[in-house]
Amino acid sequence: MQKPFTLFSLKKRIVAVLLVISFIFCSLVVRLFVLQIINGENLQSRATDQWTRDLAIVAPRGTIYDRTGSTLAVSYTTYNVYVRAREVTEPSKVAFVLSNLLNLEFASVYQKISKKNISEVLIKMQVEGEIAEKIYDENLDGVYLAENTNRYYTYGNLLTQVLGFTSIDNVGQTGVEAYYNDYLKGVDGYSYVQSDLQGKEIGGSLRYYIPATPGFDLSLTIDSKMQLIVEQVLEQIMTEQKAKNVTGIILNAKTSEILALSTKPSFDLNEVPRDDLDLLFECSKVKPATDIYEPGSTFKILTVAAALEEGLTNLEDRFYCPGYRIIDGVRIKCWKTIGHGSQTLLEAFSNSCNCCFMDLALRLGIDKFYSYMEKFGLGSKTGFDVSGEQSGILMAKSNVKNVDLARMGFGHAIALTPVQLLTATASIINGGTYNSPHLLSYFSDENSEIIKSYSGKTKTNVISKETSKIVNTLLEFAENKTGKYTFVEGYNVGGKTGTAQKYKETGGIDQGKYISSFIGTYPADDPEYIVFVMVDEPSAGAYYGSIVAAPYGKIIFSNLFEYLGEEKQDESVNVEYVTMPNLVGLSLTEASIELKKLNLYYELDGEGEFITEQLPPVGSSIQEGSTIVLIT
Repeated sequence: MQKPFTLFSLKKRIVAVLLVISFIFCSLVVRLFVLQIINGENLQSRATDQWTRDLAIVAPRGTIYDRTGSTLAVSYTTYNVYVRAREVTEPSKVAFVLSNLLNLEFASVYQKISKKNISEVLIKMQVEGEIAEKIYDENLDGVYLAENTNRYYTYGNLLTQVLGFTSIDNVGQTGVEAYYNDYLKGVDGYSYVQSDLQGKEIGGSLRYYIPATPGFDLSLTIDSKMQLIVEQVLEQIMTEQKAKNVTGIILNAKTSEILALSTKPSFDLNEVPRDDLDLLFECSKVKPATDIYEPGSTFKILTVAAALEEGLTNLEDRFYCPGYRIIDGVRIKCWKTIGHGSQTLLEAFSNSCNCCFMDLALRLGIDKFYSYMEKFGLGSKTGFDVSGEQSGILMAKSNVKNVDLARMGFGHAIALTPVQLLTATASIINGGTYNSPHLLSYFSDENSEIIKSYSGKTKTNVISKETSKIVNTLLEFAENKTGKYTFVEGYNVGGKTGTAQKYKETGGIDQGKYISSFIGTYPADDPEYIVFVMVDEPSAGAYYGSIVAAPYGKIIFSNLFEYLGEEKQDESVNVEYVTMPNLVGLSLTEASIELKKLNLYYELDGEGEFITEQLPPVGSSIQEGSTIVLIT
């Protein structure tokens, strides 16, 4: 029997309907909130993407300048070629024209522009303006050009490692292009057009243009004229010394600004060898910061500075060298196996006597020696603004024995980068201020307003000014053996050479392989410039730093003085030259007497009694006071 309809049941039905309506309303409100507030931005972006087509406008990278304002790297306009397949009316013609002008395969281009399910396809990037203009003149339906930029390096293979290069997408890959990419790259712009559901442009529709913002301009500490001087000399070394690679650096001793830096072999930055990745990687590295080596005698600058600062030696101090020292039961040779005899500190530094520097290191002791190495920045990165800088290798202090300390004193049993060595040397010869080496001078915007300047770490009072003066005296005497201003005739140049053996990756000495180096300072009494030359695995016969590296340091200085317009400190200096005699077959004693008559020095290779070979060869013209090599 059906229940009678009552007012109460009507109310229940009305309430139920209202609840359903309220639920639906609340659901709609929640849904609208999610769509408009939570997902609104994303949905709007997706909608815009459906009814517009955009082409990126690549921002031009900032221009790179040297310290004189010369342009080193600049961006210029190129074009990317796109095709919107749905708009192409004559696919065969389009494929024919593009394949011919862009030097592409017809079949590949035709296949790309035939894919109607893809709204837009990239045909080729970085098309030069002349070719892009020809494509534009063809008035092909569905073909679009978008602005891009490419990089041009003014001097080609100059500054290969310092500048580095960019990818086809204008992203820095090496050098300062990579290290300062975020400042150089700029912000890309876009060009938008409205399109229908099939992706075809709607005629007469609105167009939107958002211009690109160019990157900041970069001014480097590099002087391109000094760089050219260094690179020309490095090419000469590669030819004459048949080396594996060579490095040259000019550093401002006061500020640690890098004025020139190069490693050879290198390559033209406008012709990057991307098909040979091993060559590309090897020639792109800033080796003075990324590769460590055992410095040899150039390290003696650091040892003598520490000993002088601690009051453990002075210019009148005397050392006796019998040709070796026995430490912890181990016989460690001086490079001159017959010994230097009795000598002052000045003479020992000039002779590069290993025995003297073993004594100095042992006088310092392990704790003080390591304390000074820390002051000089060894065992840690310098803060040099390049990628991949290494911190070098110092033995754990707890493991060091006297025999290890003695070897460290003359630059063995320790590994560092050339940049570490030069930065430490600069802090010693400039009066005691340690500055991080750097390439950045400043960044500026399109209005030439400076937006970022270099700011690196600085440490003062690394050593005293008194110690600095004494070290400069030692360096001046070491390179001017025949009198004042004779290393580079008339100029006050100081310096130190070094020769070090190389080691195999598996450990142990790599027989017959050496690194020859030279550090030069100018002016010697208050240095402003440091010149560094390093020759890795010279194979033309000689390997001593005094023979292989120092002469090229002299050439760099001579050319540098000409460029700077530096006047001679003493016009009256006249360097004499002598002819190299025939010493082959003579005993070492006889040969040393002949060389003394000619005011020549020698370095000895071998422990025999008689001379079997000499460098340079008989008849060579050689400057008085030069060092030659006798092989026994």
